[in-house]
Amino acid sequence: MSYCLNPACTNPNNPNENVDCQACGSQLLLRDRYRSSRILGRGGFATTFLAIDESLPGEPTCVIKQLRPVLTAEHILEMSRELFQREAATLGKIGNHPQLPRLLDYFELKNDFYLVQEYVSGATLQQDVRRSGAFDEARAKQVLLEVLPLLDYLHQQQVIHRDVKPANVIQRSLDSKYVLIDFGAVKDQVSQTAMLGSDPDEAFTTFAVGTPGFAPPEQMAMRPVYASDIYSLGVTCLYLLTGKSPKDLNYNPTTGELDWQNLVNISPAFEKVLTTMMATSLRDRYQSAKHVLQALEQLNQPTHSPLAPYQTAPSTPSSGLQRTPPPLTTPRSQISSRQESAAARRQKSSPTSRIASRIRAQNQRLGDPLDESVGSLSRGHNRAGSFTAGQPRSEVTAARSKQAKVTPKGLLHAYSRGSRDFSGRDLRDLDLRKAILPEINFHEAKLQGVNFKGTELHKANFGRATLTNAKFTDANLSEAYLSYADLEGADLRGANLIDAHLTNANLRGANLCGANLTGASVSVSQLAFAQVNWLTVMPNGKRGKKGLR
Repeated sequence: MSYCLNPACTNPNNPNENVDCQACGSQLLLRDRYRSSRILGRGGFATTFLAIDESLPGEPTCVIKQLRPVLTAEHILEMSRELFQREAATLGKIGNHPQLPRLLDYFELKNDFYLVQEYVSGATLQQDVRRSGAFDEARAKQVLLEVLPLLDYLHQQQVIHRDVKPANVIQRSLDSKYVLIDFGAVKDQVSQTAMLGSDPDEAFTTFAVGTPGFAPPEQMAMRPVYASDIYSLGVTCLYLLTGKSPKDLNYNPTTGELDWQNLVNISPAFEKVLTTMMATSLRDRYQSAKHVLQALEQLNQPTHSPLAPYQTAPSTPSSGLQRTPPPLTTPRSQISSRQESAAARRQKSSPTSRIASRIRAQNQRLGDPLDESVGSLSRGHNRAGSFTAGQPRSEVTAARSKQAKVTPKGLLHAYSRGSRDFSGRDLRDLDLRKAILPEINFHEAKLQGVNFKGTELHKANFGRATLTNAKFTDANLSEAYLSYADLEGADLRGANLIDAHLTNANLRGANLCGANLTGASVSVSQLAFAQVNWLTVMPNGKRGKKGLR
């Protein structure tokens, strides 16, 4: 199918062999090499097309971005040309970073401007949230950890993106890496002031400010800085956690900040990071992507408090922790029982004792939510040795996961107390039949042989989990995230997989007889390795193997 690039064409669809459009006569082969097949996106000033390059072997896929002025007035054309040249220069400037689209070509034809870019196959963050629901804290952090280095790279190249938002971040199908697209901020319509012939500079600056709601105040005032991208990424992360656009959120009338804290279930430390990213005042916001990355890295470190120096301080009078012993001239044996009781009461209520109690409570809070449930670890100590307050929490958790055998009862107890994150856990061979576990996070968990028969797993996260030979018979996996999961040999008979995300999941030998895959993200090639029968409902809603064609 050849698609005509003339926006006034009444019937743009044409057979592939056509040289000119059968409806309007426009040339279909752009610059004698690029043939468009369909529209990817359209705005008042720019339209993006999916195309192939017929001049190269294999006819690789590319993206054509057509920048077409609304009016033909000279100052409008000049403004359009400036926007076009700016975006081309930006795309060329950022070079060949593997997570940024390459500029392949750019040219002007009959007062229309064209950019040809590398095509990135995958789903945007916006599409992912609409399909699978809001992200949990772990997935949102992962997005930040991948996108922040991209912003740091751009800022080092003295480039401000100015339009970071969920629709401009794509998770590439090839390797699941996040790719940042669209550096023009030129999708919105030319403002009315430009159309009415006002000052061209004013029209230009009014036009290219980014997306309202995702752009910070200084950018809306046409004064973007590097920290403006930090704000936009923070709002993007908020969208991932809530599924709500900033226009659907309330603002604090006193501070002008977004009112969002009651809409998410995240740790206080992560909430503080996001709050700083989205500060309306530049002085209160992170000034660089590196600063945000440093803050995220500190989330995995043990909590630092004013008590920390006392935890490793030597037992000297100057530390404030050691009680001055009785004078040598007064042997302890001579203290009466009444005096000992009074001393004990004084020590129990002393500031030193209270500090020690608070330290013990803090160390207990560093424990794993499953510890009490599985009963394998004592308070800050186990048979293998002690865990000190100075150890990173990630190391403590890793050590505990090796030593603690999680039981079904322990997991269900932890879940009932509000714990939802079991990512990376070794949970092999657990019997969780008919459990109620919606929105649980098993990302990268080891779940070989686990029995989920009849289990409620709506919107559960199994991304990159090992699920070989797991049993999901009659389980509810609607809208579950199973991207890159290893489901080889898994029993999914009768499972509800409506709108499940199975992109790049290994389905070799998986039994999908009677399963409902309506609307699921899964390819024909994946299903070719699985067992299906006439009762299997395929993603297109058809039953049986016929639905594969």
